[in-house]
Amino acid sequence: MEFSKRLKKLPPYLFVEIDRKKKELIEKGVDVINMGVGDPDLPTPEHIIKAGQEALNNPAYHQYPFGAGMKIFRQAIAQWYKKRFDVTIDPDREIYSLIGSKEGIGHLPLAFINLDDVVLIPDPGYPVYKTGTIFAGGKPYQMPLLEKNDFLPDLRKIPSKVLKKTKLMFINYPNNPTSATATKKFFAEVVKFAKRNNIIVAHDAAYSEIYFNDLNPPISFLSIDGAKDVGIEFHSLSKTYNMTGWRCGWVCGNEQIVKALGKVKDNYDSGVFSAIQYAGVVALTGSQECVEKNRKIYRERRDALYYGLKRLGWKVKKPEATFYLWAKTPSGKNSIQTSEKLLLEAGVVATPGVGMGDSGEGYLRFALTVDVKRIEEALKRISKINW
Repeated sequence: MEFSKRLKKLPPYLFVEIDRKKKELIEKGVDVINMGVGDPDLPTPEHIIKAGQEALNNPAYHQYPFGAGMKIFRQAIAQWYKKRFDVTIDPDREIYSLIGSKEGIGHLPLAFINLDDVVLIPDPGYPVYKTGTIFAGGKPYQMPLLEKNDFLPDLRKIPSKVLKKTKLMFINYPNNPTSATATKKFFAEVVKFAKRNNIIVAHDAAYSEIYFNDLNPPISFLSIDGAKDVGIEFHSLSKTYNMTGWRCGWVCGNEQIVKALGKVKDNYDSGVFSAIQYAGVVALTGSQECVEKNRKIYRERRDALYYGLKRLGWKVKKPEATFYLWAKTPSGKNSIQTSEKLLLEAGVVATPGVGMGDSGEGYLRFALTVDVKRIEEALKRISKINW
């Protein structure tokens, strides 16, 4: 059986490979501490679960949920954006519901990319930016995220011959995997850059609500003057409300870009289950104490892992957002060697940085998705490794 050329171009999906190795060890009886995949271990808040249960009993929600999504869901998104970011979004024209933001990110290139068109992607970055580009027949161009540049891409270093073929650009702040945040100045530069080069900007804001500086929360790309002229923003209920398995997100921003992605989706799926959209309404419009509680828990975990690794001599920057910690590998080892050593000798799963892009080499990504006691146990095991 012959696979398509596009399928052959895909690198192994990083998290699937990590999960396979983890399961092999578990089957052998190893107590594995998994800080690899960014899947919250915290439960979905009870009031959201109850809303979903209530909606399941409504026969009106059992039919195909075609189109952009329930109006009450889109209105809730618009209200949340106005309250959180002071950004005005038209719920009828500038919002489209998604089966998780991953799905929308993966489908976006199909709406705009022709064979050999270039897509700018952050390096390191979420793998779907690259795979979605490949499936659409485009060419990914990696923008290095370097520590010396605060993990922001240097737009000036992108060659003009690349820019002539570029149609789309992905950015992601707060950033996965580096945990970096972006400033208004950077976003304003992106807007000017996109207008100058006629490029669509797609901002992945999945981690905007996991932050640790209450006086300076992350901003929306759409809050910048002119951003709606060139771009869209992806968002999700997954990380904010511990709803990764519910698969519910949205895209918002430029009307024409949103409409184009919606046209792709209308030919691929039949929309987000209405009962889940209803639960999303309750999540967005109800009390946000659960989100504040999440931030407190992740802050405690961040501090435990950050200070613990520092005591062991690791070089790591204290993250101000996301539930990731981006650490330099010890003793000059590459990231795959280091992650395998952690797994085999300590039973600790961490993501090798190179798996998320060439510029991720020399780093590991730890996800703060285990409790403090497990983090302390992981540190104890790591301290016994002879690097």
